[in-house]
Amino acid sequence: MSKAEIIKRPIEQISGDIKKSAWSAVFESLSLMILGILFVAWPDLMMRIVTYIFGTFFIVKGAFQIINYFVEKGQNDFFNNNLLSGVISVLIGITILVIGSDIVNVFRIIVGIFIIYESLVRMNTALKLHTAGLSIWRITTVLALIMLVLGVFVTFNDVATVIGWMMIVSGLVGIVGDIMFIQKVEAVVEKLTKNK
Repeated sequence: MSKAEIIKRPIEQISGDIKKSAWSAVFESLSLMILGILFVAWPDLMMRIVTYIFGTFFIVKGAFQIINYFVEKGQNDFFNNNLLSGVISVLIGITILVIGSDIVNVFRIIVGIFIIYESLVRMNTALKLHTAGLSIWRITTVLALIMLVLGVFVTFNDVATVIGWMMIVSGLVGIVGDIMFIQKVEAVVEKLTKNK
């Protein structure tokens, strides 16, 4: 095997790893978009489903912790707080199920923060593209800024249908940006490895 082939293999591996991460980001954006479509189509139903999922999750988690406390003889372990955290988790789950309409605000904030986080990740990618000297950084920056605005909007807006539309648009922006990045991965890796 020649030196060129030995050097090329790790670069191809790096490109493959970056592409896998980018396709994973595409999948996340697609999931966000599909969730948004469901919110637009059935806002009340989706909010009830989200409430039931969160409530059930906390109840099951709490029940598991309580059972685990007694199975593992947690009362003999000074540092085992499974009983307390289990009871609190069950109470949180019951509270979510009882006052489900108010949990919408919590979900809205979580989705908004997730969209803001995704936009910041894309801004970081745009910075790396700029450092690598690729002109695509401008488009990536614009898409990231659009996503950031949408994330802030979702965080402070309490209408389920609007949240759904924002999730759809954010998902689309993420997919477009990630696919554009995937198409330029080899160029990015090549420029970065030349700089070293």
